[in-house]
Amino acid sequence: MVRFTAAVTGLKAHVMNGRIVVDDPVDLPEGAEIHVYLYDTAGDARSREERAALERAMERSLAQADAGDLIDADEVLAELQAQPQ
Repeated sequence: MVRFTAAVTGLKAHVMNGRIVVDDPVDLPEGAEIHVYLYDTAGDARSREERAALERAMERSLAQADAGDLIDADEVLAELQAQPQ
């Protein structure tokens, strides 16, 4: 089951009879509103192996977020701004 955190969570889904169907069960409350952003894999220039590696990296990232192993965005931005150009 996919767990949700305050961070953005990606879901894999497919279209069946004109409806978006999520591939795995989710623990969202009944009636929760979500926003769906489409990603056209047909237009993706990545190879099948590159796409699989990206999906594995995203799964690791989501697991880290679920475990609370996060970096505050303000800290990252401050570090980037402090770097010489």
